[in-house]
Amino acid sequence: MRPLPTPCTCSPCAVVPQVRAAAEDAARSIMGQLSASGVKLVLPALLKGLEDSAWRTKQGSIQLLGAMAHCAPKQLGSCLPTIVPRLGGVLGDPHPKVAAAAKLALQEVGSVIRSPEMTALVPALLSAIAEPNASTRPCLDTLLATTFVNTIDAPSLALVVPVVHRGLRDRSGDTKKRAARIVGNMCSLTNDPKDMTPYVPLLMPELQKALLDPLPEVRATAARAMGSLLKGMGAAALGDLLPWLLSTLRSDGSSVERSGAAQGLAEVLSVLGEEHLAQLLPELFASATSKNPFVREGHLTLFKYLPLTMEQPFQQHLGEVLPLILDGLSDEVEGVRDAALAAGRCFVEAYARSCLPLLLPAVEAGLGGDNWRIRQSSLELCGELLFKVAGTSGKVKLDGGSDDEGVACAEFSAAIQEALGRERNADVLSKLYMARSDVQYVVRNTALHIWKTIVVNTPKTLQEILPALMAEVISALADPGEDRRLAAARCLGELVRKMGERVLHRMLPILRDTMSSPNSATRQGVCAGLKELLENVTRHQLTEYLSDILPPIQGALCDDDAAVREAAGAAFGVLFKGGAHGAVESVVPSLLNGLDSPGHASQSLEGLRVILSVRPQVFNGIVPKLLKQPVSSAGLRAIGTLAGTAASVLLHHIPAIMAACLTLSSSHTPTSTSAACCTSSDGHSNAAAPVAASPPDSRAEAAAEAALAVALAADEDSIHCLLAELLKALEDVTGRALGAARLLAAYAKVTRQDLQPHVDELITALVLLLAEDADSLALAAWQACDALAATIPKDQQAGHTTALKEALAGAREKERRKRRSGVLHLHGLLLPPKALGPFVPIYLQGVLQGSSPEVREAAAEGLGELVVLTSEEGLKPFVVAITGPLIRIIGDRFPPETKAAILATLGLLIRRAGPGLKPFVPQLQTTFLKCLNDPAPAVRATAADNLGDLTRLSARLDQLVCDLASNAATTADREIAAAYLKALRGALRASGERLTPATLGSVQAQLLQLYGTLSGKPAATNGGVDAQSAALVQAMAQYCAAAGPGGLTAVLSAGPLGPAGISGSKEARELGSMLLAAVAGAAAEGLEEAGQLRSAVEAAVKATRDTELASVKVAGGRAVVRLYHAHRNTGPALVSALTTLLGPDQAAEVQRQAMLSLHKLTVADEAALQPHLGALVPSICSILQREPNSQVKAAAEQLLKHALQLSNGLEVGQAAAALAGGTTKLFLTDAYLRRLQKLPDDDWVEAEEY
Repeated sequence: MRPLPTPCTCSPCAVVPQVRAAAEDAARSIMGQLSASGVKLVLPALLKGLEDSAWRTKQGSIQLLGAMAHCAPKQLGSCLPTIVPRLGGVLGDPHPKVAAAAKLALQEVGSVIRSPEMTALVPALLSAIAEPNASTRPCLDTLLATTFVNTIDAPSLALVVPVVHRGLRDRSGDTKKRAARIVGNMCSLTNDPKDMTPYVPLLMPELQKALLDPLPEVRATAARAMGSLLKGMGAAALGDLLPWLLSTLRSDGSSVERSGAAQGLAEVLSVLGEEHLAQLLPELFASATSKNPFVREGHLTLFKYLPLTMEQPFQQHLGEVLPLILDGLSDEVEGVRDAALAAGRCFVEAYARSCLPLLLPAVEAGLGGDNWRIRQSSLELCGELLFKVAGTSGKVKLDGGSDDEGVACAEFSAAIQEALGRERNADVLSKLYMARSDVQYVVRNTALHIWKTIVVNTPKTLQEILPALMAEVISALADPGEDRRLAAARCLGELVRKMGERVLHRMLPILRDTMSSPNSATRQGVCAGLKELLENVTRHQLTEYLSDILPPIQGALCDDDAAVREAAGAAFGVLFKGGAHGAVESVVPSLLNGLDSPGHASQSLEGLRVILSVRPQVFNGIVPKLLKQPVSSAGLRAIGTLAGTAASVLLHHIPAIMAACLTLSSSHTPTSTSAACCTSSDGHSNAAAPVAASPPDSRAEAAAEAALAVALAADEDSIHCLLAELLKALEDVTGRALGAARLLAAYAKVTRQDLQPHVDELITALVLLLAEDADSLALAAWQACDALAATIPKDQQAGHTTALKEALAGAREKERRKRRSGVLHLHGLLLPPKALGPFVPIYLQGVLQGSSPEVREAAAEGLGELVVLTSEEGLKPFVVAITGPLIRIIGDRFPPETKAAILATLGLLIRRAGPGLKPFVPQLQTTFLKCLNDPAPAVRATAADNLGDLTRLSARLDQLVCDLASNAATTADREIAAAYLKALRGALRASGERLTPATLGSVQAQLLQLYGTLSGKPAATNGGVDAQSAALVQAMAQYCAAAGPGGLTAVLSAGPLGPAGISGSKEARELGSMLLAAVAGAAAEGLEEAGQLRSAVEAAVKATRDTELASVKVAGGRAVVRLYHAHRNTGPALVSALTTLLGPDQAAEVQRQAMLSLHKLTVADEAALQPHLGALVPSICSILQREPNSQVKAAAEQLLKHALQLSNGLEVGQAAAALAGGTTKLFLTDAYLRRLQKLPDDDWVEAEEY
């Protein structure tokens, strides 16, 4: 390689032509002898010289590159692909000698071309290389116009490829298309396809770009060129072409790019062969259902091109691809739908004749699609398929004329029938005819066009395909898709309207026979078809064919399938509207008779329900028949089932239905009721007498179910009538009340009606039933209350407080009238374990959210009533629920009446709940102590009573009692001091035995100090001893009971038995006599032990003879009676004192109070006065004879009634009269004693303190 620089340098610089020629010859000789390694060494140096800034160096390099055209053929093929493009690049060099050298070099390359055809094209090629803008297109045309007989060699390719490459990059689509065609043909023209290998990296990117060109012709030509390259050079030469095509097919670019990739992939797969296609199809199928719409579109587009490139190999996969195409027709993305339709058209075009049995079912399936786009696309494909089979294009434009006039000829129909067969042809035409009635205009229009193109005589064709058409219509009428049902209905209606008598006689037998199909959907379709038929027949036709129409409808009304019955009901409604009123008279009685048949009862019942859903007025005639005596269980169940369907006409039948159902249901005790609900707490049975029926339980259960169904069916217009009937029934305690209560309980749990306007009335009626002795009735009433209370929204519960309180008051009074003695409990509140559940929330909301102080007060009192009216076991679950809220709100600024009511309820809870309130003792104690200072007397009094009872639960009793005594002694306000004293009395009475001696000593000191202070003060009012003094003596008396003989002696010595006791000042006498009376009531038993009994009796008798103060006499009389009650040996003192107090010289109030004391004594012990009746009865009778005062007289009569034990008979009274003699005997006649015997006990007598 040493000689190369010399000729390279000398040849362009030589001035002498001989030298220049010699240098050129030397260069050609050297190039001709270069080996492959030599080319690799020389070529880079020469190419580098083209970049030199010196034009002579460029010129020399160009000349040597031109000389390389004389290389050996093998080396020539490897170097020309590199040389020619570089030479073309310097053709435009600014130095003319460089450009001239490049042109000569290219000519030299052309001079070595051996192909005669290419030799002629060298000037055109060189021109295109030199002037690409002007000459590329003509050169490409020349290449395409040339007929090649010989193959082209490497120099030819070196000149052609740059031109083609420039053509592929041209902006003109036509130019790119020509260049792509040439590329596709080049492999077939080359002697060795390997000659194309160096040019693949240059051409392939441009072909890929052309494959994505917007022009379809460019894409198609580029795809074919790719296929040709792949076929000529093999898959290995094209590298990653297949992955690139698949990637582009799934890209999210434009649809044009995906279409080009699909077309290119189809060409590539046609070259790769059937096996490669089979391997790739699973991946293609999966991508065709991808969640990405652009992926689905690309792969469906591929299926469009595969039949064009691989018609036979792809045919065997047609069955797998068709479902994907049909799915694509219904895709939500328009591009996917268009791709699927285009693919389907290609299938039809390619396989219309060869794969007709495979294509046609798939297309037919699309005709019944729910999506109108599927139906439209499938219809187009079906039309093209039929046109292909018939041998017509189907592109004739049809204007004007009737729907049945077209351009078809008999040959078309014959060809289609021959290809499909008679039955298949009838099926296809049936679907096509029904598509003419589609809900979408575009579908109807397309179907009409196809029909008119292939059907010659529409009436004749319809007669031929009528069985198949009816089967298709029936199937469509039962289809769940609404569009298909409407299309079938329109089709049937059109058929009846247009052909009438010509088809009715054939249609009705088809419908009747199809009605016996085992398929319920088919039977449903028949009923829908009958409905459409009835809507389109004339009245004359209906009359003529009624005997054929009615039986299938009547049978379908009793069908096992609900959907069939509904469809039959709709047909029956049309039949009725059409004037066939006799259908009701013939259908309904048979259905009513079927109710008594066990095998047909449910079907008959459903048939009636369906009829009523169409004609509710039929219910007016059904109810009297079902309620006809004796009422059957089947009739009752029928009423319950049909009530919901006939709600619009139910109003007028509610009274009759409820009367029958509630009477029967009241005679039945549900099996779920516990034994405790069948026997009252006193052991008496409460089973109601059964109604004369067979069997009673079955009818009673059916009646209860029917009543509930009717109640639930009642609408807003009927609810008032329903509740009025229930209220009437609740008043019928011995008859319908039990059934009404149970019905209300069940109804309130499930109804959606607003019961709030009626809750007060219902609760009032139900609560009154809680006082009934029958366990079943009381429990049913409670269950109804519970269900009803659950329907009340929490924010509305307070509004029902007053009604509930009044209702409970009525029930309590009803219970009180039945019970003369014992604890007053409401019977209905003793049966369920959580009996207060329905009522406590209402009262609590009334206390917390009541709209007025009166409502809050009523709610608090109502809670107290509940505490009293239930048992301790029934109260336990609600102690915390009631106590907590009451404690929280007692501190709010409520009126005194409300506070007093709350405190009273808390007091009742303390007395009834006991240990259950232990967690609340600290809060309650604080609350009551605070209320002792309240300005309102009622609040203070109630708080004092509660605090005394609470001490039973208090752990720190001594401290509390000391504080109460101290506050009572030191408080300046006498009213508040009285409250403390009252609380102290309660604490001593409830828990005195638990106090320590030190505490008792402190209390004694405080009380005696206060007693000494008050006994020397005048009374605060003119009405006698004030509240503080009264409370003091009661507290001191209770202290005496707790302290024992020592404390008793100390108190009496400082008080009534002291120096200034009964004989001192007015204040001392009054306070002392009251203290003596109080001690006699609280600690009389301890007087004898303390040695003070005789002194106490003498002091009491002395007090009864006070000449100045009536209050002292009254207190003395009370003391004497109480002492006698504890110590019967004081009888003489009793007679002496009471004879004095009952004398005619005493004031009326003194006499009344004395008799009240004696009355209380007789109530406690009815035989207590028996030894002294002879002394006392005359005085009492004397008062009755002369006393006009009604209160004194009432007290005397009550005393006589009990003292003479008249409730046990007249014997004691008669004996006392005989013993007294004189006027007393004359006064106490048997008639008078009988009158006294009938006197009711007066509450004021029981309540007044004596």
